[in-house]
Amino acid sequence: MIFNSSQFLVFFLAFFFIYWTINRKSTIALRNLFLIFSSYLFYGWWDWRFLGLLFASSTVDFTVGYLLNRSENHRFRKGVFISSLIFNLGILCFFKYFNFFVDSMNDFLTVFSLKVNITTLKIVLPVGISFYTFQSLSYTIDVYKRKIEPTLDYFSFYAYVSFFPQLVAGPIERPAHFLKQFQVKKVFSYGNSVEGLRLVLWGFFKKIVIADNFGVLADAVFESKTSIPGISVIAGTTFFALQIYADFSGYSDIAIGISRMLGFDLMTNFKTPYFAKSFNDFWSRWHISLSTWFRDYVYIPLGGNRKGNFRVSLNIFLTFLLSGLWHGANFTFLIWGGLHGLVLVLEKQIKMNISNFIYVPIVIITVILFWLPFRAENINHLWELTRALIDLKTYSLSHILPILSDFSTQRFITLIAITTFFFVIEFNMKLRDFNQWIALKNKPTRIAFYYLLLVLILLVGNFSVKPSFIYFQF
Repeated sequence: MIFNSSQFLVFFLAFFFIYWTINRKSTIALRNLFLIFSSYLFYGWWDWRFLGLLFASSTVDFTVGYLLNRSENHRFRKGVFISSLIFNLGILCFFKYFNFFVDSMNDFLTVFSLKVNITTLKIVLPVGISFYTFQSLSYTIDVYKRKIEPTLDYFSFYAYVSFFPQLVAGPIERPAHFLKQFQVKKVFSYGNSVEGLRLVLWGFFKKIVIADNFGVLADAVFESKTSIPGISVIAGTTFFALQIYADFSGYSDIAIGISRMLGFDLMTNFKTPYFAKSFNDFWSRWHISLSTWFRDYVYIPLGGNRKGNFRVSLNIFLTFLLSGLWHGANFTFLIWGGLHGLVLVLEKQIKMNISNFIYVPIVIITVILFWLPFRAENINHLWELTRALIDLKTYSLSHILPILSDFSTQRFITLIAITTFFFVIEFNMKLRDFNQWIALKNKPTRIAFYYLLLVLILLVGNFSVKPSFIYFQF
């Protein structure tokens, strides 16, 4: 099921009524059991066969947490912990990277004229496996490091791993913040419901009006079967930068809003990242739950910033290389992650010598251009796009017109005006979320703004595309 689908609307309305009835009349355990059942129904809507993986991951890590708490023997605890890593990362690597590594090995052997053809498998990537694997792993890592006490409440743990609002695309929650929320009784709050609905409305506006419209324009460039002029590559990459931000942050807002309506607090995942003042600032605002996960569980264990300038630079680069690989089994994602790691390393050396007036535009332009390898289908496609990008002879406005063939002039101008309006709001939000920003307005202004968003969704929203979110593929 997908948030912007009619099936989810029916599912959630029924779930919401039953959920709060159980909260009022029954126990926490029954409430969590209903959450687990509903989350598994939500996830199984794509493919019920992968429910076993979700259940297995939860079972293994719950058992590992229990065993870690039963012994003080260092070797035993380390062995149990490693078994969790092997299982979770092994499952993730098999489903997500097996064919990638096999194809890479075949290509590598071909270079040496070795005709060894290792067969790939027709493996379907389970939706959201990267997200729930990392969330489950954070529990065993924190228990092993004695940062948290393991839970003996299996219903709350299984609900923590499978919680449907953030199951398939985050935010990736930590047990210290999120697990304990399943162990207390929830009381319906009108205020929380209103705040949740605000975030859901804002998220749908970003997704349906901005992301889904710019997605059509971006696809016109990146899915073109003919040679693409450089100015079209610039336009397409900019369109994709707008699409992916509105798509993913829109999903996060909807997930956080739905969770708040159910009495749960999820972490903020985006803080107006396109107004960042540096590359480091960008990553403190973009996909915060993942960037902090890699900081705490990869960068710091590698040594963080404690082992000299060269080692710090290497740790940053390796962390972002792995972050790129997390996004997908493709060398283009490795390039994307490596580029961000490289500019973060360089930034440590040069930022102090450049004024913000010059540096801030450099940051945002670079971030947008870096979406090129992220969106490219493969290395060959990226090479074609890069060659077009540096061919200055193709920088004519006339080359942009074919991209806009699916849009009337009026529709495109309207979209640009709405996007400008959106970023003016984002600029005024600064590091606040939508609820914090709108709460500063008087009641008539708030109501008028809600109606405006509804009208824009109905009149300008793109309902012709298949309901989906970009980060579901990761």
